[in-house]
Amino acid sequence: MGLRTPLYDLHLALGAKMVDFGGWDMPLHYGSQVEEHHQVRRDCGVFDVSHMTVIDVHGAQAAVWLQRLLANDVARLTATGKALYSTMLDEQGKVIDDMIVYRCEDGYRLVVNASTRDKDLAWLNACKGSFQVDFSERPELAILAIQGPEARAKVAELLTASRAALIRELKPFEGRAEGDWFIARTGYTGEDGLEIIFPAVQAPAFFNDLVGAGIAPSGLGARDTLRLEAGMNLYGQDIDEAHTPLTSNLGWSVAWEPAERDFIGRNGLLAEIEHGVEQKLVGLVLEERGVLRAHQVVRVAGIGEGEITSGSFSPTLSKSIALARVPMATADRAEVEIRGKWYPVRVVKPTFVRHGKILI
Repeated sequence: MGLRTPLYDLHLALGAKMVDFGGWDMPLHYGSQVEEHHQVRRDCGVFDVSHMTVIDVHGAQAAVWLQRLLANDVARLTATGKALYSTMLDEQGKVIDDMIVYRCEDGYRLVVNASTRDKDLAWLNACKGSFQVDFSERPELAILAIQGPEARAKVAELLTASRAALIRELKPFEGRAEGDWFIARTGYTGEDGLEIIFPAVQAPAFFNDLVGAGIAPSGLGARDTLRLEAGMNLYGQDIDEAHTPLTSNLGWSVAWEPAERDFIGRNGLLAEIEHGVEQKLVGLVLEERGVLRAHQVVRVAGIGEGEITSGSFSPTLSKSIALARVPMATADRAEVEIRGKWYPVRVVKPTFVRHGKILI
């Protein structure tokens, strides 16, 4: 038996197929993974992501400490409510984890991956040093992600006037507190929507309200195909401690300025740039019948080989797609080995679908 979110019993009551995910018992789907995917693209769906870890950071040197800890710069969060995406690196520039950071009235809120909880907390403790900073995990909170073009409008109809007003006011990549709720306009699907962090004891009733309002319960299967279509990395597959942001299509998330900001991993990244970045993360589209899967070999004629990091059938495109780490010189064509045979694939920018629009 794995760890369970506050919604475990409700998932069972709704007929979810449960699977192990990083030590947690989580819903894979509630009957049709493909239909849940389409529902989010066309309307909206709700995901239980309470397995993720919330860490609040406080103290006189909270900002200075996070500027040292993270590859992105929290100084960019110029007002309460602003959010940014960042990786957290080791000294060699390899990715320990990725996260969203929110600026709050009294500090910062980090939302990190479930499977990396223990090593993240250990790393934060190891890097605390003499900084005047405190951080605390918030296991008493649940997280629901309501995603899709109709998500904000439908959720607002179910909430108090003040929370509905906040939802209407939020800009993309903002999150603010309203009472004991924290409502953010962020997500992991390539669609507009919300992530709501609130007391776990309130989660079953609110989840029931959402489902009762016609918002489809959605599982990890649809979450994975949605994020893959959107070109969003999954920790442990597309990013890990063997690779840097520069080889993971995340160079944009590294804040090099100001030059004097000595974040952990900066020198490792600079050494990689000086040596020459050898790989990049790209998108692949299989034009023929077949399924692209993680760890399949990618061959680029006259250049070398790479590997698929994430792959699946795309419900939106009705084709198999993948993210793959390949040699830097890779152009627009490659081949993938599937069951002993080589299939041609098209190499594209690693964003296939965003806000319902096909981009390839």
